[in-house]
Amino acid sequence: MADEAQGGGIHIDPMHQFVVKPLFGQPGDHVGMLTVTNATLWMAIAVLCVVLLLVVGTRGRAIIPSRLQSIAELAYGFVYKMVEDVAGKDALQFFPYIMTLFMFIVFANMLGLVPMSFTTTSHVAVTAVLALAVFLTVTIVGFVKNGTKFLGLFWVNSAPLPLRPVLAIIELISYFVRPVSHSIRLAGNLMAGHAVIKVFAGFAAIAAVAPFSILAITAMYGLELLVAFVQAYVFTILTCVYLKDALHPGH
Repeated sequence: MADEAQGGGIHIDPMHQFVVKPLFGQPGDHVGMLTVTNATLWMAIAVLCVVLLLVVGTRGRAIIPSRLQSIAELAYGFVYKMVEDVAGKDALQFFPYIMTLFMFIVFANMLGLVPMSFTTTSHVAVTAVLALAVFLTVTIVGFVKNGTKFLGLFWVNSAPLPLRPVLAIIELISYFVRPVSHSIRLAGNLMAGHAVIKVFAGFAAIAAVAPFSILAITAMYGLELLVAFVQAYVFTILTCVYLKDALHPGH
């Protein structure tokens, strides 16, 4: 975590934990499109955790649920109510997609807090794919459900007529910026928190400040557990908001 520098100080590299490395072969080997990396491994583990919780954990469908079934039912009810309250009852047909999205992000975020793991959602390459998938889905649904009326999302009827073209341009730009903000928000928050933890861990090598460093790491871990859930919630609820715009562009 920390190395002695030539000048006798401590060198801390908080960004080294985010380096994508090939799972097989040497660390310096080229990473191509089909290379199995540490990011691939931890995304697969996140998917496996989702399957174990939602499929294996609920296969008994017991009247008195087990712990896994209780957690799965709580997650199901939480996301179901979010979709219904934010996007409306007609958006429930997209519930399986939104539920899968939420659970994957939650597990990817949480797994990133396991020592020696890799935080896949700290990379914009991962979060951008998730955000673009939402953006394309919402846009396609908007035109399929409403046709050209979907363009009414960019025309502010309540504004004075001379301002409407200007506002339409602003609304159009903000619409296409959605996947950028959607992805960077998630990746940035995860990366920042893990980098701070790494910095505090580096100072643990100094005996005089080690106790304070350990306390700071413990506090940051507690905060990052909250951030892991909150960022998954924010990503999902924004997805519901965008879906509502696609289904009801005039509202």
